[in-house]
Amino acid sequence: MNDWPRIVVHADMDAFYAAVEQLDDPGLRGKPVLVGPKSARGVVLTASYEARPYGVSSAMPVGEALRRCPQAIIVGPRFDRYQEISSRVMDTLGDFSPRVEALSMDEAFVDMTGADRLFGTPGEMGLKIKQAVREATRLDISVGVASTKYVAKVASDHDKPDGLTVVPADQARAWLAPLPVSRLWGAGRKTVPRLHALGLSTIGDVATADPVVLRRLGSLGAHFHALANARDPRPVQRTRVAKSIGSDRTLVADVQTRDDIELHLRRAADRIGRRLRAKRYVASGVRVRLKTHRFRMLTRQRKLRRPVDLGVELLVAGRSLLDEFADPGPFRLVGMAAFDLVAREGDRQLDLFEDHAARELETTVDELLQRFGRGVLMRARDLAGSGTVANDGVNLDYLDDRDDEARQAGR
Repeated sequence: MNDWPRIVVHADMDAFYAAVEQLDDPGLRGKPVLVGPKSARGVVLTASYEARPYGVSSAMPVGEALRRCPQAIIVGPRFDRYQEISSRVMDTLGDFSPRVEALSMDEAFVDMTGADRLFGTPGEMGLKIKQAVREATRLDISVGVASTKYVAKVASDHDKPDGLTVVPADQARAWLAPLPVSRLWGAGRKTVPRLHALGLSTIGDVATADPVVLRRLGSLGAHFHALANARDPRPVQRTRVAKSIGSDRTLVADVQTRDDIELHLRRAADRIGRRLRAKRYVASGVRVRLKTHRFRMLTRQRKLRRPVDLGVELLVAGRSLLDEFADPGPFRLVGMAAFDLVAREGDRQLDLFEDHAARELETTVDELLQRFGRGVLMRARDLAGSGTVANDGVNLDYLDDRDDEARQAGR
């Protein structure tokens, strides 16, 4: 296969959360389903394909989605179940190649270079991957096959749902040419109008554009020009650890006072700390996210003096970050994430300055929650109610349990 210098697959589950709900509840099949909180203030996490003809999409406020599709059925998210299915998908992809780069729970790149002797042509590889995922999960997946990550990703979205699009290297530039500039990786809501203002409407326009014109976009100009000409040398990088673990909550009522914001930060810090300890990670950075009542997302982050896995330490860092937000609010979402994760060495990551009483308290709570369930303990300040639009908000992380097992087995 001389025209295939590399074989890169992008595999993307179709309407993943909604598809899982329709799989588990036959009564939802063939109906418009929205996965998200049952509150007009929340946002849609996933819309089934039956809902999409009405203009409903992910990240849309639930209230707007219901105005467009009043007959839609709202289903609360079940992240443990989605993670279970995701693990099956990643296991299946790992059977085809050791080089799997997971982007999220429902999509990944797979480097299949040199695998033609085992799985046939690139088209046959894509078909076998689709069949294997279907057998493992009873769900559909769309697959794009190309010689670069960028073209493979665009290809996987070309014929959804349940699609298979193969783009050979020598045809990639021509295949991309008629697509709108919005399909360029990195062209968002602010950048697309700038491209249009330069007279660039299609990817083909960008591919043949004068470099002097593209320089008006700064470094993005060279980036877009390379992608438009199907150049993307980035390798598929095997990912088996979480880049971050986070927790976002959309609130029942906007918050503005420091005390109210810190209340939700503390809850997020507790949740993140428990997940870090359960997966035996420590974090070297903390990020705080606030969404204003006008839906503007604000983010501040910093690196920590040393890696941590305690909620109390995450909270201290999160509180300090609040001083860096100039917007007075009010805010409809409060979130936190721990990033720059590394595996914790030994039973504990000892530090002379660690609060050992805090560790003993938090690990004792871990044990009680694991043994008796989440409702066994509650802080006194939480007795009045959660203040969030859903009991289970979005956990912004991707974890691979197989690496945890391998790491623990090697201790």
